[in-house]
Amino acid sequence: MDSLTQIVLGAAVGEAVLGKKVGNKAMFYGAIAGTIPDLDIVANLLTDAITAIEIHRGFTHSIFFSVVFAPIFGWLVSNIEKKSGLSWKHWSWLFFWALITHPILDGFTTWGTQFFWPFEYRVALKTIFVIDPLYTFPFLLFLILTMFQKRTSPKRRFYNRLGLTVSSSYLLITLILKGITYAKFEEALQEQQIAYNQLQTKPAPLNTVLWYANVETEDAFLIGDYSLFDSKPITFHSFPKNHHLLGDWIQNPNVKRLIKITENGWFTISKKKDQLYFNDLRFGLLNNNPKNPEFAFTYLLYEKEGIIYAKETEKNRGDAQKLLGDLWERVKGN
Repeated sequence: MDSLTQIVLGAAVGEAVLGKKVGNKAMFYGAIAGTIPDLDIVANLLTDAITAIEIHRGFTHSIFFSVVFAPIFGWLVSNIEKKSGLSWKHWSWLFFWALITHPILDGFTTWGTQFFWPFEYRVALKTIFVIDPLYTFPFLLFLILTMFQKRTSPKRRFYNRLGLTVSSSYLLITLILKGITYAKFEEALQEQQIAYNQLQTKPAPLNTVLWYANVETEDAFLIGDYSLFDSKPITFHSFPKNHHLLGDWIQNPNVKRLIKITENGWFTISKKKDQLYFNDLRFGLLNNNPKNPEFAFTYLLYEKEGIIYAKETEKNRGDAQKLLGDLWERVKGN
């Protein structure tokens, strides 16, 4: 999830663990803990694009990281906050829960997390977009109300628990919505007599009313959308795989790593001006133009001194802004 959401979650968890003992300091350190796992983005500055993608939501988003580093951070804070009278065990407990809930939440997103690192298995339930106001803003409101209550006030615990309950309930609702929409896509494929190998669904940006489906067929991928307010049949747009364009590069170690990142095959290849582009289908399109699609994540493949590299292409901000307008209209139904 986005940084604000993780800060709010970390702060609320910190409050739940130690708020009664240290007040807003529990929120403060919980918020810090909630942001620590995402420091893996530093890899973007230190390494190549493929390695940075592999590192993101990996080690720092694992159970292992939470267990090992919570006592370390707890010890550091116990030395800073000696006047609090709390031991390193108290602070370690706060850091553990604030750290572990970060990847648990991220596990509901499309990107997912390597929660069981070093095992190469990514938990990705794909039920919530990385930015979802309906999850974050009510949660933030209850956190603010909590913040202005006295440390020993029953209202403080009530507001914080309410925020945690409402946000957690919303996550459960997204699981139900995913089940409902998945069935709708299956029904549409059956009615349109479309033979397919795999079907994946995920929510559209900023909401859980509009959902997207990626459908794998023999030679192409289909992308469709469905709003809970729709009254017309689902339409699927076809995008050829074009995996053959990779030629011998498909056996290249770096290209194999990219393919693995896309959950072993959810990608297309496009060719423009004799240059090959690797399109990651998991995150959909930035525009609604099937004839000239712009995917959310596209990488230029190029060879240098016998090594294949990948460089993420720059996004067209104009298309992204138009997408938000189109998205709002589409959410309202067809």
